[in-house]
Amino acid sequence: MGDAVRSKRKMRKSVKWSLIALVILVIIAVVSLLFVNAYIDQSLPQTEGSIEVGSYTEEVIEGLAFEGLEDEVLITRDENGVPHIEAETDEDLFFAQGFATAQDRLFQMEMSRRQASGQLSEVVGDMALDQDKYFRTLGLRRAAEKSLGEYNDEELMALEAYAAGVNTFIAHAEEEGSMPVEFTLMGVSEMDEWTPIDSLTIGKYMAFDLGGHWERQAFNYYLLHTFPEEEAFELFPTYPERALSNIADEEYVEITSSLSKATIPHPFNGSNNWVVDGSKTESGEPLLADDPHLGLATPSIWYQVHLDSPNYNVSGVIFAGIPGVILGHNEQIAWGVTNVGPDVQQLYIERRHENNPYEFLYDDEWYEADIIDETIYVDGEDPVEYEVIETVNGPVVSEFAEDVDEHLNESVLSLRWTALEATKELSAVLQMNRATNWEEFEEALEDFHAPAQNFVFAGSDGTIAYKANGRVPIYDHPDDALLPMPGWDSEFALDEYIPYEELPKVVNPDKGFIATANNRVISDVYPYHISNIWAQPYRYTRIHEFLEERDDLTAEDMKDLQMDAKNLQAREFVPIFVDLLEGLELSELEVEALDILKDWNYYDHRELAAPLVFHRLISFIEDELFLEEIPEELMSMFKGSGQNVDHLIQSAYSGEEMNWIERSGGLDYVVSEAFTNAVNDIVEMQGANIEEWNWGDYHRVYFAHPLSSTAFLDRFFNSEGAVPVDGSNVTVMAASFGDDGIVNHGASWRFVTDMSDAQSAYHIVGPGQVGHYRSKWYDHQIEGWVEGIYHETRMDEYTGEKLRLKAE
Repeated sequence: MGDAVRSKRKMRKSVKWSLIALVILVIIAVVSLLFVNAYIDQSLPQTEGSIEVGSYTEEVIEGLAFEGLEDEVLITRDENGVPHIEAETDEDLFFAQGFATAQDRLFQMEMSRRQASGQLSEVVGDMALDQDKYFRTLGLRRAAEKSLGEYNDEELMALEAYAAGVNTFIAHAEEEGSMPVEFTLMGVSEMDEWTPIDSLTIGKYMAFDLGGHWERQAFNYYLLHTFPEEEAFELFPTYPERALSNIADEEYVEITSSLSKATIPHPFNGSNNWVVDGSKTESGEPLLADDPHLGLATPSIWYQVHLDSPNYNVSGVIFAGIPGVILGHNEQIAWGVTNVGPDVQQLYIERRHENNPYEFLYDDEWYEADIIDETIYVDGEDPVEYEVIETVNGPVVSEFAEDVDEHLNESVLSLRWTALEATKELSAVLQMNRATNWEEFEEALEDFHAPAQNFVFAGSDGTIAYKANGRVPIYDHPDDALLPMPGWDSEFALDEYIPYEELPKVVNPDKGFIATANNRVISDVYPYHISNIWAQPYRYTRIHEFLEERDDLTAEDMKDLQMDAKNLQAREFVPIFVDLLEGLELSELEVEALDILKDWNYYDHRELAAPLVFHRLISFIEDELFLEEIPEELMSMFKGSGQNVDHLIQSAYSGEEMNWIERSGGLDYVVSEAFTNAVNDIVEMQGANIEEWNWGDYHRVYFAHPLSSTAFLDRFFNSEGAVPVDGSNVTVMAASFGDDGIVNHGASWRFVTDMSDAQSAYHIVGPGQVGHYRSKWYDHQIEGWVEGIYHETRMDEYTGEKLRLKAE
């Protein structure tokens, strides 16, 4: 009996202590959660009240011409988080822009300058080592340092004031313990000061992202040395008329595969823009629309801002880390861009001395190349000493992932690229911001060299205009741009550029509108070579059709067109596919799928099944043609492959014998096999009930945060997940997707303005304005991006949370 009582007492005591321990653990968890929440909330940017910046500024202006804030600056963040910055001097304006941008996007700015400078390994470890080597080899930061010397005192002041504003915020945040939480998660204890070179390096990176076609030259080089000549030429972007005999077969070396390790920009770096004059608008004044297509991520690549000072009153977007407004409008003008995509990157085959890896041949003489010693710091590892070799043509890129002394090939590839020269795009940006008419705007463009862009323009005086602007090399023979050129012969040096006054230009055309969508912008009579690769024509054709048939256009029409999901590629090819497939023996499910294509209205709407069938069919046709013949790592260098596939299908259907179609079994076989594979693939994804198939379950937009690859962090940084969306890579509503259907590239910013009210414009900046995931402006525009819900930003009327920056 006594033992039983003692046992019960012991059990009650055990339960009691277990409960106490549980309560203690719960308290610890709650306290920890409260602490973490408080810590995270503490890093939210202060958007109301005032901040005395004088004491911080004194710490960060050493060596800068900027001497500190002269007067109080007011930053009003409107209901969409857009900062409207009012300053009494231009210097104070750019200081406050740097401060506000750092408040909202400091972690993004830090990652951007590290990526462009080849310094990511320092914080993420050796997984970024090859990428860092590549960007050290390209030398974007070295190019930025050269460019700094081109700027005048006024422009340098803007850069220095902006840097001082960024550094003032860093000093303030470090003192307040309010640095963005991503720095803690990445193990970054402190941040180096921001410099004007950092801003210019980010600008050079954007030129890289939009910059040229060297990878296609390397791919053509691979084709010509792997397949019979007629098969290789069939996949060239244009059939070469000039004999490609500059490089003898013995010069072919195994260097293309190493180039496939390079960081290659997304192949869909296109955009849409158009401008309509008053003869075709309801208001009688010009309308302008622009939606640049870049990577979709959290936060957005664009930072929206309104700048107001004695010499500036301009609203629009800029890359976080750079002063001014690169795209947008002021009270008299508006402008937007698309990528021209000219041949501004040229690979050269260099002949290297067999006994000395630093000597190269040029015009029958050996010369010593420039050697740049780089130290790459790697988190958790010893520093990596890395050599960059620069020839007379540019950096040697074929061995960026190799050690020189282990790779003594007699032939290597170097890269010549206009953006590696000293350029001064920021000068053009600041002039554009102050321009009041087309003449002033065009004069500003003369300083905008890289990347080459299609600018469209609208003025309050009724002028509409277009210019393909940038520094574009003159090729004596356009076919030379298809392949690497001999680097040992000065005859192939690209040392002249298309004269500025002879770049493609249109002012006030009779048809009443101008549009570009990365399409061919020159006629056959244009005297200079621009590019061999242009975008597929479907977006431009759709824009042209829409604008041509209307004479009472409004801003709402411009928004509708930006969200237009009509697929003209499908309009072109579905009848071909139906004709080929109807005569074949198909399964019951395949017959149903074919019927869906036949009844389709050619809109890539997310609730429909037909877009899913069509796009998977196109993808599997490409697989049928190339999957077994071309290594996967080289397909990423097959830039413009869509044009080639379209041409192969169209030509074969019209009766021409196309080598790549025939070697794959003929057009009937290719389309039949691809169709069967597409249907089976969809069944695996969405089941055998065709009524449940839809484009949106596959085609979903995801604005990935840099830290969202960790499942736990994904719940915080990407809580919305992937969202079904209309459009595709060939629709005006641009939404390019990978094999998994995830949309990660498209209209990074949408912009519409009616010059009848030049103080106003309509914007979508997906996913949002602010980089802090607890901010109400973090991902508040995802729904707007998907549904086409724009917000209006005015330069004359705005209210919101007010922050005053005060000098002591």
